[in-house]
Amino acid sequence: MDHYAPDNNRRRFIKLTAISLAAAPFASTLLSGTAHAAEMVAESDPQASALGYVADAAKSDKRTDTAAACHNCGLYTGKEGEESGPCAIFQGKLVHANGWCTAWVKKAG
Repeated sequence: MDHYAPDNNRRRFIKLTAISLAAAPFASTLLSGTAHAAEMVAESDPQASALGYVADAAKSDKRTDTAAACHNCGLYTGKEGEESGPCAIFQGKLVHANGWCTAWVKKAG
């Protein structure tokens, strides 16, 4: 009685092909070595709108401290002097350094 041995090479080929097809859309990003820049938060974004975010703090009628802006907020993690940076509130998006929202808290230090 002959025992049929499974064709492991064919199975391996099919698995590698499936993995390659799944990874293909990410290949250019992985191989380029450059990250894509995050997008800016729009004032019309539902979360931004709920927090009264404005790209120019001077245009906010809700701001009580005239010195308050994203660049001096404790939630802002952008580098000093840059035009925009990340904010802990708007995960994965950038805010204008001169922007403002109701979540503003004075930066410690």
